[in-house]
Amino acid sequence: MRHTVVERELELRLVVSPGRSVPVPARLVYRSDDPYAVHVTFHTDSEHPVRWTFARDLLVEGVFRPCGSGDVRAWPARADGRAVVLLALSSPAGEALLRAPAPQVSAWLERTLRVVPPGTEAARLGIDGALDELLAR
Repeated sequence: MRHTVVERELELRLVVSPGRSVPVPARLVYRSDDPYAVHVTFHTDSEHPVRWTFARDLLVEGVFRPCGSGDVRAWPARADGRAVVLLALSSPAGEALLRAPAPQVSAWLERTLRVVPPGTEAARLGIDGALDELLAR
């Protein structure tokens, strides 16, 4: 099965305090061989980029309504008169609130949904074929 990668370079904003944010270049990556997940790499000033992986469904829903719990939460908002998606990320190393431009995130998600439509993710994993092969032995 052929695998497809959908990528998008994007500038997010790290919310430092009310009314103050700093730019954070990021790359959104979706791979059809990992159909349930989205991968985000944040290019910070540190030597190593910061990588997060979470459910594609969470980001899709977060464009329209608040969702998620625990380490990753997403919700729509407005900032400077523009539609944005807020991402709250939490780890033992700290917490971050990031603002992403909703039109660019939505366009990228649309591309991922065309590659692997909702409800067809399991077929991409090849679990049935692997299980059949295992049981045939």
